[in-house]
Amino acid sequence: MTLVAAMVTSAVACTSESSSGGGEQSASCAYQVLYQDRTYRDVANVEFTVGEKLGPATIPPCDDTGGQDKDEQAEETMTAYRVDGISPQLAVAVGDTPDDTTFVAAYTGDELPPETRKLIDGS
Repeated sequence: MTLVAAMVTSAVACTSESSSGGGEQSASCAYQVLYQDRTYRDVANVEFTVGEKLGPATIPPCDDTGGQDKDEQAEETMTAYRVDGISPQLAVAVGDTPDDTTFVAAYTGDELPPETRKLIDGS
């Protein structure tokens, strides 16, 4: 019983440490892309076909060490491309060229929209 209590205490301590930081991630930054006022996150192991060029997308700065001044952090800009078979409101490909892109998807909470899930499941 003591072992279980120690494990629960450790889990709670880790959770409260990782969620502190004024609403921002303090331990590490997730790969996020901003395109047309929407936030997208990367999704691994998806086979997709890159379509037409859509425009600029931004990767916001990440201060995962907590020591950088906001003025020192720079956004990274790359190109967003349409992903064949899915609306850009749900997913896009981002990269410097069409041959070097990453699939990123908009989430609803922690869930992928059904259309995006269908594309991924078909990969």
